[in-house]
Amino acid sequence: MAQILPFAGVRYSRNNGLDLSDLIAPPYDVLDEQGKRSLQAKQKHNIVTVDLPHLPAKTVGPDAAYAAADDTLEDWLARGILTRDQKPAIYPYSQTYSHGQRTFHRRGMIVRVKLSPFGEGQVVPHEKTYPEAIEDRLKLTRATRMQLSPIFGLFSDPKSQVTGMLYENQGKPEMSATLNGVRNDLWTVFDSKTENAVIDLMGARPIYIADGHHRYTMALRYQAEVAKAHGGPLPPTHPANFCMFVLVGMQDDGLLILPTHRLISGLKTFDVEALRQALAPVANVTDVNVAEDQLPHYIDNILPKQPAATFGLFDGRTRRTHQITFIDPDVLKSVEPDHSPAWRQLDVAIVQRYLLDEVLKPKFAGGVEPGRGYTAYSKEVSAMTDGKKYQIALLLKATPLHALEELGKTNEVMPPKSTFFVPKLATGMVMNPLY
Repeated sequence: MAQILPFAGVRYSRNNGLDLSDLIAPPYDVLDEQGKRSLQAKQKHNIVTVDLPHLPAKTVGPDAAYAAADDTLEDWLARGILTRDQKPAIYPYSQTYSHGQRTFHRRGMIVRVKLSPFGEGQVVPHEKTYPEAIEDRLKLTRATRMQLSPIFGLFSDPKSQVTGMLYENQGKPEMSATLNGVRNDLWTVFDSKTENAVIDLMGARPIYIADGHHRYTMALRYQAEVAKAHGGPLPPTHPANFCMFVLVGMQDDGLLILPTHRLISGLKTFDVEALRQALAPVANVTDVNVAEDQLPHYIDNILPKQPAATFGLFDGRTRRTHQITFIDPDVLKSVEPDHSPAWRQLDVAIVQRYLLDEVLKPKFAGGVEPGRGYTAYSKEVSAMTDGKKYQIALLLKATPLHALEELGKTNEVMPPKSTFFVPKLATGMVMNPLY
């Protein structure tokens, strides 16, 4: 059973006269040096100073970098720039953003979720993790004893029972901040009756990690380290047994998932006619009469309506768009027989294991692994696929949310870059002390 708890979070003080919009940051792993400097230039107390003490992101830095992050954090706490809430709360957290011609309101809650090893509890992963990124976050957590940014989790809430209960009587947000055009609003729920009702409702619902697999894996390692230092199992409510999540109902109207398109380089030769012949036994390659300036419209509005196992292809040399439709959506059955049909029929699996591994690599890249870039934004595809750095773009549909549930039943994880949830969660709205 998924166990959640309220907690007394650490937040920027509402009495320090600072604008919260200048203090929060995007997740550390989407920032580079210029992005970090830009945030610090707006406000020297921006959370990025603590959350990203070493660059590049997801690489392991020297101990001194993490120690400096802790010194900064302790200084801000001592000076009242950051303060800890006096009692535990559930934190309703919403994000308002625009995409296309629509405005979305994504509503969730910030809570602690009890840790459980993957495959042994109600927390379900869907992507692989990499050791260096885990080690970086572990060193930061050891130094600060603080979870600075939440993991993004999803749960099934078809009747909006949980979300409706939390937001039914909420008035003006207690804290608001705008970051990269996204408004972030936060409330607190201290009412024990509401807290207990939410805890009970969540007890029977699996939680699917949407974003933050490395941080969750790190939290499991940190828990094990603390338990070892403790000399045995930790008390049930020990903070190291839990991890801070933003939980959003899968059926929430504001939940948006984008596809991540693959930009391919390293092809020694490429032309669509040769690809057509290479795929002839299993797929049809057709020309799409789309002007280059209409490519985003095709990606966002036409491709999603095409049959299963259908992909777009933009040729950077000819500036033309083509469409690949596999005759059998289970084309990977003979290639990946040990995977479930649900995994084999994922667009991201077909692109990786068939188009890239079985066709482009051996037939067009001389057996060498092609280079790859990624974008979730349809308007970037044409400019990035210039025929030089990236020769072609493979255009995908968004991975459906129900795939997370299906793969959770079989403990399978998707290929990298399978999902892209927008917007990203803000770091710095609430922090989770581990002491």
